[in-house]
Amino acid sequence: MKYPAVKNFIQGQFVDAENSDILNVISPVDGTHLSTVPMSTAASLDNAVSSAKAAFKFWGKTPIKERVQVFFKFKALLEKNKLELAKLVSEENGKTPDEGLAEIEKSIELTEFACSLPQLITGELLEVSKGIECRTEHVPLGVVASIVPFNFPSMVPCWTIPNAIALGNCMIIKPSEKVPLSIGRIAELLKEAGLPDGVLNVVHGNSAVVDAICDHPDIEAVSFVGSTKVAKIVYRRATQNYKRCLALGGAKNHLLVLPDAIPDMTAQNITASMSGCAGQRCMAASAMVAVGEVDHIIDKLCAEAKKMVAGQNLGAVINSESRERIENYIDEAEKMGAKILVDGRNTIVSGKEKGTYIGATIIDYVTPDMSVAKEEIFGPVISIMRTKTLDEAIAIENNNPYGNAASVFTQNGAAARYVIEHASAGMVGINVGVPVPREPFSFGGWNESRFGVGDITGKSSIEFWTKLKKSTTKWNPQAGVNWMS
Repeated sequence: MKYPAVKNFIQGQFVDAENSDILNVISPVDGTHLSTVPMSTAASLDNAVSSAKAAFKFWGKTPIKERVQVFFKFKALLEKNKLELAKLVSEENGKTPDEGLAEIEKSIELTEFACSLPQLITGELLEVSKGIECRTEHVPLGVVASIVPFNFPSMVPCWTIPNAIALGNCMIIKPSEKVPLSIGRIAELLKEAGLPDGVLNVVHGNSAVVDAICDHPDIEAVSFVGSTKVAKIVYRRATQNYKRCLALGGAKNHLLVLPDAIPDMTAQNITASMSGCAGQRCMAASAMVAVGEVDHIIDKLCAEAKKMVAGQNLGAVINSESRERIENYIDEAEKMGAKILVDGRNTIVSGKEKGTYIGATIIDYVTPDMSVAKEEIFGPVISIMRTKTLDEAIAIENNNPYGNAASVFTQNGAAARYVIEHASAGMVGINVGVPVPREPFSFGGWNESRFGVGDITGKSSIEFWTKLKKSTTKWNPQAGVNWMS
């Protein structure tokens, strides 16, 4: 075992889970046994919540200008340790080293945004009547929870930890049991940055811990990132217990390619979108809609995809079950009449035979009724559907139940604007394969890609992690009495 056994992090200390089973943590890169992770029980969650409740008594009253000083220091520690953190992400998730580093760079940017929060929540003050003032201020909720997935072991926790805690909350975070190592280092670095004990607590486990989080009476809000199936369950259970909940689900992102698109740029962008992070991201290109005659672009797309070499510039998928599921999608599409232009099945990397790899895969002549056209594959696979008109392409995009992202590749401004106005997606790109907004713009989709109100990052997150207090003040007795007072 390469690393020590993973433990929960409660009251500023790594502690054993109570009476729990353990799972092995295996690297998808080469099958190395990295560690073990505990499957905690509700008792561990209770301890974490008690720790967070005690910490909130002083952390929630600490001025925000003082709270964010922790995150200035945390940002510096992320920068200082980014190569180590990137290596850890790569080992436990399967990303390439460059992708691991990019994830830490994004974590740094997210933390930097949290440092700006004092300038964004200054509240409002107005004399609403003679001698009477009204004031608004954002106050923290209390103990909150964040349930995060395997595909971004550092970045997605940094979607929630910096903002929620800088805004005065104390947090319970439940990482994916598949990638439990990065969050331990994040907790250590936050403590080194000066975060008081109990403000952040980490509880490892499986669905039993998720259920306990949704049910716990002292947790005020829950954020979730994962599949749509589980997002619905978490949202329903949390809100039935009268909690705030923002649950981000899956995606089926459509890239519309018009004949006037710049061939090289389009092919490079689509390849990067569908194969980056081995396709294991909710912003990956999963479906391409070819509008009219674009075979010249598809040819270049195939050439670019063949440059993606598993184990070099193409990372692993998370485990063998995921690899088998993805290959089954490809098999089914082929049996239904689709044409495999680039085939990534049965990929084995020399020297990493126990790794779980799939090569970049392009499937042409897909019809909207096929599973590869409708369902989230979460692998380096893109399905091409063909239409004659832009309206037909938009109809395909609109008919999918998800709504995370859509992009169009064209040099026609009117066509681009038409897609922006008609795509049923929360994030739209023009000649951009991965239209992720950068801070301070927020991240969030529509339809079955998001359950709840608001977005999880950027300015929009302030409304989720705080509640608005309104106060009306009268100090001047000479102002008299009117309907206002």
